[in-house]
Amino acid sequence: MPAAGNLPVRVLFATPEAHPVIKTGGLGDVSGALPAALKKEGADVRVLLPAYGAVLAALPGARPVADLGGIAPFPDVRLLEAQLPGGVPLLLIDCPSLYGRPGGPYQDGHGHDWPDNPRRFGLLSKVAAVLADGHSPLPWQPQILHCNDWQTGLAPAYLHFGPGPRAKTVMAIHNLLFQGVYALGTAGLLGLPPESLGIEGVEYYGNLSFLKAGIHYADRIATVSPSYALEIQTEALGFGMHGLLRHRRRHLRGIVNGIDTEAWDPLTDPHIAQNYGPDALEKKAVNKRLLQRAMGLKEDAEIPLLGVICRLTLQKGIDLLLAAAPQLMKLPAQIAVLGSGEPQLQRLLAAFAGRHPAMVAARTQFDEPLSHLIEAGADIFLMPSRFEPCGLNQMYSQRYGTPPVVHATGGLKDTVTDCTPDTQAAGTATGFAFTAMTPAAFVAAVRRAIAALHDQEAWRRIQRAGMARDFSWAASARQYLDLYRSLLA
Repeated sequence: MPAAGNLPVRVLFATPEAHPVIKTGGLGDVSGALPAALKKEGADVRVLLPAYGAVLAALPGARPVADLGGIAPFPDVRLLEAQLPGGVPLLLIDCPSLYGRPGGPYQDGHGHDWPDNPRRFGLLSKVAAVLADGHSPLPWQPQILHCNDWQTGLAPAYLHFGPGPRAKTVMAIHNLLFQGVYALGTAGLLGLPPESLGIEGVEYYGNLSFLKAGIHYADRIATVSPSYALEIQTEALGFGMHGLLRHRRRHLRGIVNGIDTEAWDPLTDPHIAQNYGPDALEKKAVNKRLLQRAMGLKEDAEIPLLGVICRLTLQKGIDLLLAAAPQLMKLPAQIAVLGSGEPQLQRLLAAFAGRHPAMVAARTQFDEPLSHLIEAGADIFLMPSRFEPCGLNQMYSQRYGTPPVVHATGGLKDTVTDCTPDTQAAGTATGFAFTAMTPAAFVAAVRRAIAALHDQEAWRRIQRAGMARDFSWAASARQYLDLYRSLLA
């Protein structure tokens, strides 16, 4: 199905979540923003999403557009149509026995994975393949099927073994750590042919992996930053997939995610106490004072305030933060943390903050307004992630004139320019990076940041360089369109 002339590229964007109707993390943000950006760049894009109960409640006007019946070996399915903000058409897979239940997309209300997740996301993959295989019941036919994470990974496999013409496939990896691994016997519940079950197929160390299927069978593989595309080909960050990814490296591309530059704009942000821009950075001080007050920290304009917003997990380096915190306080510096995650890390962080209430504060619940205030009110933002496929907060921070301190990995490495004598002289420095994942290296990077903070002229150059960066989704969308067109050429 080649592109004709200057006609828009037709893209089916299959995903298990999409902001604002259903979101558990960064994938939801991407799935809400990237299709809208593709549409603005001229693509004819539709999003495919399971009709979870929460989604139907958010979209009461969804209307039936096709009855797919029973797609062996899955239950009966209808397709509903609605619309995402920004005007992107949304196709919903209506299957109450698999999606019509309380809880989240992946887990019940107690945080346990739904036991039938292989069937639930096998159906998402299967419907994506049906709509992309040239025999769709819809008059609209995609040229590109863009799959996202393991939950859609079987779609390229279904298409590979299907008859007739089909759309080209892109398998997007947002975090390789999550691979959709189940017992190999699950294949019988998913309608996978026997010839797909070997090592040159969906088999993965004696099990079945949805993500491996996508990586193996897709025409192209995308991930969310160029550095992460290289890192996942190594044993350290390949999580067992590195050999396959090295084998397919000529078909692998890293494209940095964008951010919502309307929601995250210090000039107009309604969640902060004082709006400001690159020419009025002195107004940031109002937000710092309010943030110190809101977090119960000592109100002191002179003490550096370090912000952290993340999931409280080992991946995000929260154990490193805890190990470094006593030295950070002695610099001196305050620490304001927002996030939830692993119970043990939450307890350790809360206990440390309880012992040092004037210097360290932690909020372990989701709070969107507070996250904006931390970005605006902190002097410096911390992201000591062990690995980070892309990351968003380092981009928010630069946009808010809050230079980040980051571990030089993945998307952090690609989006933050380390402050060195050369980058300072060139006016390109936007933050501070460290390479060794040790408390000493982390603290040394924070010391460098605080030393720059005390040189107001140098600090303003770093702040303004970060605020001038283009982190919009438009840049990412144009790269994806290039990838699509290369497949259709």
